[in-house]
Amino acid sequence: MAHRAAIRSIERVVGESAPLQDPEVARGGIAKMLAAGSVLVLTGAGVSTDSGIPDYRGPNGSLRRHRPMTYQEFLHEPAARHRYWARSYVGWRHMALATPNPIHQRLARWETEGLIAGIVTQNVDGLHLAAGSQNVIALHGDLEQIACLNCGATEPRVSLDRRLHEANPGYLEAVDLDVSLVNPDGDVSLDEGHVAQFIMVSCLVCGSLALKPNVVYFGENVPPERKTQLKELEAVSSSLLVIGSSLAVMSGYKLLLDARAAGKRVGLINGGPTRGDAKADFRWRANIAQALQTLEASDAVEAKRPM
Repeated sequence: MAHRAAIRSIERVVGESAPLQDPEVARGGIAKMLAAGSVLVLTGAGVSTDSGIPDYRGPNGSLRRHRPMTYQEFLHEPAARHRYWARSYVGWRHMALATPNPIHQRLARWETEGLIAGIVTQNVDGLHLAAGSQNVIALHGDLEQIACLNCGATEPRVSLDRRLHEANPGYLEAVDLDVSLVNPDGDVSLDEGHVAQFIMVSCLVCGSLALKPNVVYFGENVPPERKTQLKELEAVSSSLLVIGSSLAVMSGYKLLLDARAAGKRVGLINGGPTRGDAKADFRWRANIAQALQTLEASDAVEAKRPM
């Protein structure tokens, strides 16, 4: 059942559910939210596309060519897990080179200025922290740590990558990587021949091959301690601003539902429709980098910024 629910979440199509809002009305409303301070920001894949990491559901999103693996497949199908690691070993080259873009940098600055209370991100790329944001909850984890499903031992991804490199000499050179095919979760499409040639390494503690990146897969629950952190951040926030997310996944959409239940204002900035359009106070359909730049220059936000 969990696997079927995960597939439904992956395949969810987000269409238009509310009339487009006047951009000036949306911009003005979101600017006032920021001027009030302590905004909780939820970010999705759309904030990292300018760093060269594709999104899931955009016009060129990875879901058009690739279905992410579910947690149940990763847990119970060794062949599927082996395929993931072959693809991830190649794709991680590109993810590791990604750097924060002006969106990440602007949000980090807004945190120091008190405009936002913190960031909850659905992304696993670590770019908010790399940009200098301090109060960040990676809702779906990150790619920097690896855990053994058998004994629970952890290992830094850079360490695992060194071991994979030693076990697979010449492998990367034999793969012609098209960076446009790298997926938001760090893997890349490979043919079955290259997958079969890949050699996976084992856990340093127990020798198991059941290694998993520290990310929440479709069909997997967000860890309880992370939910507790999220509730604490929600409690001290004044409103919710969703940036670059279609809110197709329930873990993100629930933040919008929580904000509405608490009577807080909700703003959306995205290039396309979101699941929460009909429930938001302000919905701005715009290029994200340009929208944030415009907000930063608005009179309301300028007045809030420390001199």
